[in-house]
Amino acid sequence: MSQAFYRVWRPALWDEVVGQDHIVQTLRNAIATDRVAHAYLFAGPKGTGKTTSARLLAKAVNCLDPDKTIQPCNKCENCLAVNQGRFMDLIEIDAASNTSVDDVRELRDKINFAPSQGKFKVYIVDEVHMLSTSAFNALLKTLEEPPAHVIFILCTTEIHKIPATVLSRCQRHEFRRIPVPTIVKKLSELTKKEKIKIEPEALSLIARQATGSMRDAISLVDQLSSMSKTITLKIAQEVLGTATSLSVIELVDAILKEDSGGGLEIIHKALDGGTDPRQYARQVVDYLRDLLVIKLQAGQDLELTPETREKMNQQAEQFEIAQLVNIISAFSEASTDLKANWHPGLGLEMALATSLYPPQPVLVTEADAPEQPKRRTRADKDEEIVYESENSGTTQKTAPKKSQSTDIEITETDPAFVPGTPLTLELAQSQWDRVKRQVGLKNRITAAVVNSGKLVQASGDTIVLNFTSELLRERMMEDKSSKLINFMLAKVYGREINLICTVGDQKVNLTPKGSKTGINLVDFAINNLNGELLENDPTQAGKEE
Repeated sequence: MSQAFYRVWRPALWDEVVGQDHIVQTLRNAIATDRVAHAYLFAGPKGTGKTTSARLLAKAVNCLDPDKTIQPCNKCENCLAVNQGRFMDLIEIDAASNTSVDDVRELRDKINFAPSQGKFKVYIVDEVHMLSTSAFNALLKTLEEPPAHVIFILCTTEIHKIPATVLSRCQRHEFRRIPVPTIVKKLSELTKKEKIKIEPEALSLIARQATGSMRDAISLVDQLSSMSKTITLKIAQEVLGTATSLSVIELVDAILKEDSGGGLEIIHKALDGGTDPRQYARQVVDYLRDLLVIKLQAGQDLELTPETREKMNQQAEQFEIAQLVNIISAFSEASTDLKANWHPGLGLEMALATSLYPPQPVLVTEADAPEQPKRRTRADKDEEIVYESENSGTTQKTAPKKSQSTDIEITETDPAFVPGTPLTLELAQSQWDRVKRQVGLKNRITAAVVNSGKLVQASGDTIVLNFTSELLRERMMEDKSSKLINFMLAKVYGREINLICTVGDQKVNLTPKGSKTGINLVDFAINNLNGELLENDPTQAGKEE
């Protein structure tokens, strides 16, 4: 029985590991200087080389070649034994199948025995995050002070599930997703040696489909080679289920034309052809995400053919950023919608309807509610102009003139708020729509970026705006956007406001122990949580682009 390509092409030397140079160099230096740690934690996405690197480290520390700089040599008895799976001192444990405390206790009882073949006994624990809490606790003492002849290498794809007590006892290495060009280069070498003819476009498609996993990319080549020794782009699209890319482009065109009938026809045609509805929704999201990146002027890093880039540039020009964000959100929901189980097209149809007919905010005007008297706010009173009538000599009051575009207009639908009041999250949120409205009057692009963020924390004179991606946060940090948002924050809230921008799950402790002022709070966020503060400059505001 033939071996799978990913096993045949598993790296046997450090030089064969691709995309993880920062880790390889660190481990090689540790071996050369005889400073190998007693416990390692390899974390990162699947198929990026964690287990492979663990095996190479086990080979290197037991290699019989006297020159440490070339270990593993891949020629000595111990190296060959590891390659052939008969090295007694390399123990690989699948934590998914050995999750209990009894399994760990059994391991702990055996580690005191001396190595039988090599210098070190190396334990590779794969998917270590699957261990139970009690199993982790049983492992702690051994992990902290193992016998001198034992090395632990823990591998995981979900490092957030590893207890902090375990993390602190290991030397940690983060494996990265492998770039598309690196995968393409490796696949090109593999196919040449395997005498497989493959079109460059098919290689690029496979590399993108692998999403940074070299193992997945090699497995896809293995799968395609079983069909034909000549792999074309069309064959790759059919087998990998990505032949609907043209359908996605046509669907986006239908949305731009506001052609609901054409959009539904495209969706139904794709589903009738056997396309999985949730997979189709994911393809739409991926495509729209690339359009958003292009719209945010960061599309130069996207791996696109010249023809596709030209088409996407044309489409991106016709979208507003806020519109793209809303459509992505709609199709993203469809990609996980359970309604697809009983009505395959419903989630996609609802996403299309939401894209073409987004919900409109309900505006309450004086004509809609004539029986309700207009509420006079503190701002109304402060802005009343008292003057002496030249003709009558009497004192009269008159309403202020209509505000300019940079002034704050208070309507009867705005919640009551006294400018200068110390902020709470509730108070900050009550005026947030006013902030966004005033930003939109000056700059629609900045307004779209602000709309993509979520106000998540507020205290004193500091508020925290959270974004779903680093790209959107960086857009907010641009000079023109930061000046405009801070100008409007000061106008609405009645004083200068410290705005901290975060991404994803980042949290800011707005009341750290010992802090007394807003500045200390912000310094705390910047130094400890990678938050960033937008500098106030109330003298300038962004202009319409």
